[in-house]
Amino acid sequence: MVTVADTTDSAHDQGTSAQTAAEEQQRAQVSETMAATPAVEDPAEPNLATPPVEPLPLDDENESQPGRPASVDDSPETSAGGYGVAADAKYVPFDVVGPTRRVLRNMSEVRHFFRVNDVPVFFVGATPFNLLGLDRWVRNLSYISYYDGWDGAHPRIFTPKDKPAREFESGEDINNWLLRHHEVRACIESRTPNGTRPKIALVFFNEETEEICDELGYDLILPKAELREKLDSKLVTTRLGNEVGVPSVPNILTTVESWEDLRTQSKENGLGTDLVVQTAYGDSGKTTFFISSQEDWKKHADEIVGHEVKVMKRINNVPVAVEAVQTSAGTIVGPFMTELTGYAELTPYRGGWCGNETFPDVLDEETRAVAGSMVRRLGDRLGEEGYKGFFEVDVLVDTDTKDVYLGELNPRISGATAITQVTAGAYADIPLFLFHLLQYMDVEVQLDVDEINERWAELAAVDVWSQAVVKETSPGVARIDKAPRTGQYFVNAHGELVFRRAALDWHQLQNSSEVFFMRIYGPGEFRWKGADLGIIVSVGRLQRTTRDGLGLSIKAKHLIESFRKMYAVTPLVRPAGAKGSAGLKA
Repeated sequence: MVTVADTTDSAHDQGTSAQTAAEEQQRAQVSETMAATPAVEDPAEPNLATPPVEPLPLDDENESQPGRPASVDDSPETSAGGYGVAADAKYVPFDVVGPTRRVLRNMSEVRHFFRVNDVPVFFVGATPFNLLGLDRWVRNLSYISYYDGWDGAHPRIFTPKDKPAREFESGEDINNWLLRHHEVRACIESRTPNGTRPKIALVFFNEETEEICDELGYDLILPKAELREKLDSKLVTTRLGNEVGVPSVPNILTTVESWEDLRTQSKENGLGTDLVVQTAYGDSGKTTFFISSQEDWKKHADEIVGHEVKVMKRINNVPVAVEAVQTSAGTIVGPFMTELTGYAELTPYRGGWCGNETFPDVLDEETRAVAGSMVRRLGDRLGEEGYKGFFEVDVLVDTDTKDVYLGELNPRISGATAITQVTAGAYADIPLFLFHLLQYMDVEVQLDVDEINERWAELAAVDVWSQAVVKETSPGVARIDKAPRTGQYFVNAHGELVFRRAALDWHQLQNSSEVFFMRIYGPGEFRWKGADLGIIVSVGRLQRTTRDGLGLSIKAKHLIESFRKMYAVTPLVRPAGAKGSAGLKA
């Protein structure tokens, strides 16, 4: 069993080593329960909190045409609430598409290229959340997902029916399982015209994934796993940043043998006595250690001694996330976002990542310009290493000095992608991920990256979007009997959160009175501490500024509580020694 989502990368996980132990313990409580407890059908009693709605009709009249793969979809799109801009990517008749392999010199030509795209693109993962909605822009883009929160009603999501109970240790594990699955292979083949190699995108992958795609004749449209592994090192990131004038918080890269050695080195380099120590690899919340005393050192010494580490001065800072794409013409930078971390209403893990927000004053204009320039320089340096495509950067803004520092590099699609693709910049040009896709298509692109970055920076001052991952916070294992439906919700005149309509994604949200909820676990599946139940997306903010910093708004707390109440479960006895979920972060 696995939790959500490939919703984000490991660098956003701010949990502690205790969180790791908790996850392992929870992992030990589920799979045996799953094996011993049969799944149940949906209860006959209607769920009053989420009234039944008719599933979205699927239009498959073209499937019967001889020799016509499912990817060639020229039928009118069926949607809940209607499609907006870029919906016409699905309307173009196949026989009038015409040639698309040429030089693309402006955004109009790029949009047309994707509108008539005839190469099947598949996003594979535990859920489709990261790239959900991009099928509005890209003809023949589909999702291969382990979990289906739409119960078969989404016309572009395929989920295999044959899913025997088993445990997954990581996001890579579940993706490799899906790619090997006979139903998935048949689906991809049925939607791929003869002589065409389908494009495969994922959040998590490894060399095994590359071998699978090579054997099956798929194009993995991501940088090489070996290069990504190299760039994932916090030490390598620091050195690359230093080369191009993108500084990290004052630090030294060194090895430390004892508490006395750490004190001596930090004093000699002017880092003080309040320190942050990071190892090269691992989730930032689990391999980042705050050390200001010998007692702190003793807690983490075994994980530090004998390894090259990054020793930093501890500063007061605000972490800000930004996604970018390294292209053949330079680096394109997306909007900056804050994070939701450690809220007890959302996650049982102190410091655990649980969402993102973008709003006009995430950064002031001057700081945004500095941070954007840093990300562009780092991206161009990655290009010299052979990297191309999507990446995410955490930058740290010193609240005392306003200095901007490089935090971490995450060379992959991230959890923030879901918001990035519905910003004003995305609708003025194209969603940021499509710049990544262009790097792996058979087409030449000649775009003015400076102009694109200027436009995205200007438009960053008009967007307000939020997302929150709702985890189970109570202990114990339970089987889910009822769960909220995926779709749009609103608060009625009595202050109650109610289901409004089925929806394919959050693009049709009109204002802050509506929210979109994507269910992850449904009836017959299992819930345990740390499990990802679903994701809330809002066109308004979920946080507010308080005297102590940022906090969840009253509205956000009401939404979270209301969705939790829509779940009905049957508690189960914990089986000793059983294993369970791989967790949100792999």
